[in-house]
Amino acid sequence: MNRDAAYWIDHLSLSAHPEGGYFKETYRSEEWVELPRFSGRRPVSTAILYLLPQGSVSQWHRIKSDEIWHFHAGEDLRLDVIMRDGLHSVLRIGPEGPFQAVVPHGSWFSAIPEGAFALVGCTVAPGFDFADFEMARIEELVERFPHLSQVIRATSFD
Repeated sequence: MNRDAAYWIDHLSLSAHPEGGYFKETYRSEEWVELPRFSGRRPVSTAILYLLPQGSVSQWHRIKSDEIWHFHAGEDLRLDVIMRDGLHSVLRIGPEGPFQAVVPHGSWFSAIPEGAFALVGCTVAPGFDFADFEMARIEELVERFPHLSQVIRATSFD
């Protein structure tokens, strides 16, 4: 059976995500933590399923928590990450492995499927809250990291 992106979006009841792609929250811890970098309590952990079809991108953004990406189906997913110190790294998860990658909190990142689609999971700890989500303004990101302007522009759809 050919399970394409449309199949998974329908089968998993995924919804459009503000950064691009499709998602569904699958877990939200009932326990809470308070840490100085957050403006209040956060669940200990959250998890989503996330699908990026070919021709789409997870726009540059960052969150205040660590994010673990888990590969589930489809083809490789490329994650471009700008660490807090300005260093750029490329992480890939996919069928040949590795099956997980970590984006450290506060890092700017973008994701692009390297084939027809990538179905992944994202586990966030402390748990995700939209109050901690910041979409990049591309020109400001380029101004802050001029040495990465080609990477930033190549992995963003304006």
